[in-house]
Amino acid sequence: MKSIVTRADLQALSVLPSITGPESLPISFLYGDTPVHGLPASFRTEVKTHTPSSRLSVTTFTGCDENGLRITVELTRFLDYPALSLVAFFTNTSSADTPILSNIKIFDSAVALPKAAFIHSNGDTLREDGYELWRDPLTKPFTLAPADGTSCNGAFPYFTLQGKDMGLHVAVGWPAVWQADLAPKKNGLTLSVGQKRCHMSLRPGETIRTPRVDLIAYTGSEERGVNLYRRWYIDHILPREDGQPLPPKCCMHVFGAEGKPEFTGASEENQLRGLNAYLQNGVRPDIWWIDAGWYPCNYEWPRIGTWQVDADRFPNGLRPIGEACAENDMRFLLWFEPERVRPGTELALEHPDWLLTLVKEDGSTAENMLLDLGNPAACDFIIDRVDSILKASGVTIYRQDFNFDPLPIWIRHEAPDRIGAIENHHVQGYLRYWDSLLARNPGLLIDSCASGGRRNDIETMRRAVPLHYTDVGYGHHPIKQKQHALMFRYIPYFRAHNMSWDDPATGEYASSGKPQDRFSYYCAMAPALTDMLEWDAPEADFALAREMQPIWRKAASMMLTCDHYALTECRKSRADYYAVQFHDPDDHHGFVELIRNNACAEPTFCLRMRALDPTATYILTHAETGAQLRLPGEALLTGVDFALPPRSGAIYFYQRTC
Repeated sequence: MKSIVTRADLQALSVLPSITGPESLPISFLYGDTPVHGLPASFRTEVKTHTPSSRLSVTTFTGCDENGLRITVELTRFLDYPALSLVAFFTNTSSADTPILSNIKIFDSAVALPKAAFIHSNGDTLREDGYELWRDPLTKPFTLAPADGTSCNGAFPYFTLQGKDMGLHVAVGWPAVWQADLAPKKNGLTLSVGQKRCHMSLRPGETIRTPRVDLIAYTGSEERGVNLYRRWYIDHILPREDGQPLPPKCCMHVFGAEGKPEFTGASEENQLRGLNAYLQNGVRPDIWWIDAGWYPCNYEWPRIGTWQVDADRFPNGLRPIGEACAENDMRFLLWFEPERVRPGTELALEHPDWLLTLVKEDGSTAENMLLDLGNPAACDFIIDRVDSILKASGVTIYRQDFNFDPLPIWIRHEAPDRIGAIENHHVQGYLRYWDSLLARNPGLLIDSCASGGRRNDIETMRRAVPLHYTDVGYGHHPIKQKQHALMFRYIPYFRAHNMSWDDPATGEYASSGKPQDRFSYYCAMAPALTDMLEWDAPEADFALAREMQPIWRKAASMMLTCDHYALTECRKSRADYYAVQFHDPDDHHGFVELIRNNACAEPTFCLRMRALDPTATYILTHAETGAQLRLPGEALLTGVDFALPPRSGAIYFYQRTC
């Protein structure tokens, strides 16, 4: 699509402080007892600018004071969007410890948005109350910080400030414990962002870094701001495949032996049998998925720490599966959870010095131990080991999970003058680990998971996509609708499952999987899809997949190239309709999806679309039947009634005709 960025949008960056030199940088910190804002003249800062592409300009400010504290601030300006990014590094170049560095903020400044609304979320709480979105008047101070050591649990590191005729999106990049503070002030507000727990003396030669903060300004309404942000994200953040933003992906899998948890029953035989069964029945996945349990674990998938292929179930390794995927133009995804280590495994027995543990109240050691990625030897080992498995197996999507809270372990192992240091080095190791895998395996994709979507901050998303953005509600459609509304807004590439958990007799929901049906396909419309079709399903189920997957794929492609419009409020209620629109303003086409949830009493829904030309005529084509409606844009904007049966969905692809 053509750029929607206007001269006014570029001028909207004026709501942020003007950066005219080192002293005007919006960073702040306490240096011993001395508050510092910007890089003072005493740091003798050098400024260098380079343009890695026609779309980016990077300015580095590097200064060192007389005590040997070197600070480097990287300011990235996006030349095609009203956006900038900031991150900083602190290094002790002396032979003695530094004074205490504390309260380090990568952004600490006023924002000129008077009477702004504060739009924010609680992220993935691992409960049904997650992915809520609130709009609060910024008439009092607010503090956002995650509830544990992951970046998206209880506070979402993406939020919006909406003023009268302009706004600002803020995205925080820190896959651990960040904090943002906002408070009203005359003619605007104050905003600060940093690592929450930060009170440390740096040892000689040591480097710490700050969170990254991305700031995207815009003019106009919240709805317009959402779409400008989405375009920026897809253009600059979303990982690419063959030089283009990642296209829709259909994922499929076979668990393996019945009754065995996760993939602990997976074997070479049942994986190849399942893969071939799908292909022979005319259903070709884009991704073949093997999750937890492919390593030696005696059917206990959380028994992790021995990163080797289970030779009993995979006598030829995983290579035959990788080769079958490559031969059929499919990606091969493999699950890992390298940061968690259980007793009795290879890492626990051979490298206990690399592990951080937590002692419980009874004096025993907690079962979950943390591989210290801040330890260079531990980080190098896991890079080499995982890289060797990826290469030997033909894996093209590395999936990383993280199923426990590291914060208590970090706290237990830190000294009073090192608060936040272990966390900081772990984050640096985590990012180095991923960057090394990407560099060693060109074309590799990374799937980010942490008990669902607990660690999907913007620094992580620069390297990954969240193919598993939650562990909650895969088949609970009203809950998914609420989740999708937030994901489409801030992390527009994600995956959904097409399963249904509602009881056919009562309509009530329970947390148990049931086979996919037509309705579940409509409720799983997302850029990526896991089709829960069983490999040995009856022909009728395969026929449904062959019918619905092309509809999903066409819609999913538009989700990644069109602007997004939420046409209904999502209240997680099965008594509601759900409607969403994706629109290309250049080619004047798109689609609208309507869903009548299973307890919705209203037989019709009044559809009011967005962004259409009121003077034009549009042809709407029903995705399943091909039946067409010819309707004026004015009517579609003001409201047209559509009738849907209970527990059903419909997609209409549309095109302007004149």
